[in-house]
Amino acid sequence: MAVDLHGRHFLTLLDYTPEEIRCLLDTAKMFKELKHAGTPHRYLAGKNIVLLFEKTSTRTRCAFEVAGLDLGMGVTCLDPGSSQMGKKESIADTARVLGRMFDGIEYRGFGQERVEELAKYAGVPVWNGLTDQFHPTQMLADLLTIEEKLGRLEGVKFTYMGDARNNMGNSLMIACAKMGLHFTACAPKALFPAEELVEKARGFAAASGGSVTLTEDVEAGAAGADVLYTDIWVSMGEPEEVWESRIALLRDYQINAAVMAKAAPGAVFMHCLPSFHDTKTDIGAQIAEKYGIREMEVTDEVFESERSVVFDEAENRMHTIKAVIYATLAP
Repeated sequence: MAVDLHGRHFLTLLDYTPEEIRCLLDTAKMFKELKHAGTPHRYLAGKNIVLLFEKTSTRTRCAFEVAGLDLGMGVTCLDPGSSQMGKKESIADTARVLGRMFDGIEYRGFGQERVEELAKYAGVPVWNGLTDQFHPTQMLADLLTIEEKLGRLEGVKFTYMGDARNNMGNSLMIACAKMGLHFTACAPKALFPAEELVEKARGFAAASGGSVTLTEDVEAGAAGADVLYTDIWVSMGEPEEVWESRIALLRDYQINAAVMAKAAPGAVFMHCLPSFHDTKTDIGAQIAEKYGIREMEVTDEVFESERSVVFDEAENRMHTIKAVIYATLAP
């Protein structure tokens, strides 16, 4: 690799330059080609990683497990009931124990300060699988997917609709700003990202040729967009009573056929998943019964359409996570 990332943590894209992000994307493309060709790539045989999950997961866990196994590594997963971290043992002590046994540590959980503390004490690379503030592994998968579908990153008009101050809104704004995309957060003003982070993103955009825009206007946000992106309206770990107020704030920001029609020809729909686009889940059914809405952040029509690339994104979690593991652990 042209960029040396050996021994680095991967906690937020704030810590990575555009050149380093490009290196990770190119490495992911290489691994995707090897995977699809059925070519073995056990480049890290003999190493071991541990996955710490304080929040449950489908894509993150499976992507890390398959990536590690494909690279020839041993993979241990500790779910919320399998670790004493934060209960009987401090984060610092947990990090120092696991760092003696494993070559790398993945964390998926709550505050960003928890993964930062793991990184401070572990002595081995720590990777952020999701915190309340940032979701950097998802960002690499999203950038790879955009480049595959649109043929470029620079100059792409990218609109995120929904809660723009959650981990996805924060992370997408930083990723787009660093890589030269024109990012728009389309949300109620109460759900705009923090001003300090917006100013940082605008600084990155000024250097990359991108831009950062905030708007409450759905029509303006969708107009001419190359990518329309959304996320669930209530994040994992938030209390059930948040649903009523969040639905009231965001129901006008649903991505539906009328919104997609305002986007550019060839625009794609993206979502990090899981999605409440129907009532085939327990929560979806409960929300439909309680609030009378059968689709939330996106309609089933859009989710299942040819413009939806959500499952390409999901697959790309594996390839980009493999790139992060390899780049930070390879000799």
